[in-house]
Order: sequence, then structure tokens, then C-alpha cells
Amino acid sequence: MSAASPANPAGTPPVPGKARRIKIGLLVLAAVLAAADLVIKALAEALLIHGATVDLGLLNLRLLYNTGVAFSLGADLAPWLVIAATATIVLAMTWYAVSTAPAMPALSRAAAAMVLGGGAGNLVDRLDGRGVVDYLHSGWFPTFNLADVFVTVGVGLYILGTLLASREQQKA
Repeated sequence: MSAASPANPAGTPPVPGKARRIKIGLLVLAAVLAAADLVIKALAEALLIHGATVDLGLLNLRLLYNTGVAFSLGADLAPWLVIAATATIVLAMTWYAVSTAPAMPALSRAAAAMVLGGGAGNLVDRLDGRGVVDYLHSGWFPTFNLADVFVTVGVGLYILGTLLASREQQKA
């Protein structure tokens, strides 16, 4: 039986058709976010050729390729190993998010879509062997991309959604 949440106040299992729509919605949103990330990476590659940078104030646009994972950790590993590990993580997260989506509050579902979209965008980007296209540079933090923002914000919102749902359950 599902836990009570703002999206499912009675804690009853969602109607099968509704559960299916929720799962499909999660996957569609994740795909849209991944596509947006990949389009912006392609634009960054096209615009930031030959070491060009664009000053936007707090952020600069600068093209880099990250063959590792977060903060370039594992950059010395074989590309196939990084791709396989990333694919395994994205697939496991997708299975978990889709299977639990009907019981999640809406905020957590949106956050899960952000994490999946960002993870998928970086995975697809990594498949050509050059690494992930990073283009947002602050000068004090490693260069990153929109997919990284999706993952980071998504994790934070997922935690917030879970805490808020737990708080609502305690009040009930």
C-alpha cells in the first residue's frame, strides 16, 4: 500500500491508469530536459570554438570536455568504464523513479525527472568518447553544464519533497 502524500492523501494505491500516466509523464519530462541539455551543449560547441569565451558577469561561457565524472574525478579511467558506470546508475535511477513515481509527491516526481534528464543528457553526451561538454564557468567552481544543474537542483528538490511529504504525514 502506498504512503499518504499531498498527491495521494489517503495513502491508497493510485488508479492503474493514473499510475501509468504519472510514470509516462515522468519519463517524458526527463526526455524533454535531456533534449534541452543536449541542444544547449551543441550550441555551446558551435559558439565557443577556438577557445572563445563569453563574459556574462557571474558566469562565463567557456568550452571544456570532462572525461571523468563530477569534478573530473575518474578522468584517467577508460571511457568505456565511465560510460558503463554512468549507464548503470542512470538505468537504476530510472527503474526506481518510475516504479515509485505514483506514490511520490508532485515535487519529488518533478525532481526525479530533473535528475533523470540531467543524468541521461550527460550519458548521451559521453557516448562519443570526448567526454561531457561543460560550458558554464564561474572562476571559483569547476566548469559545469545544464545537466549538472538539473541533477544538483533535482536532488535538493527531491529531498525537500520527501521531507515535506513526511511532515504532511505526521500532521495527518
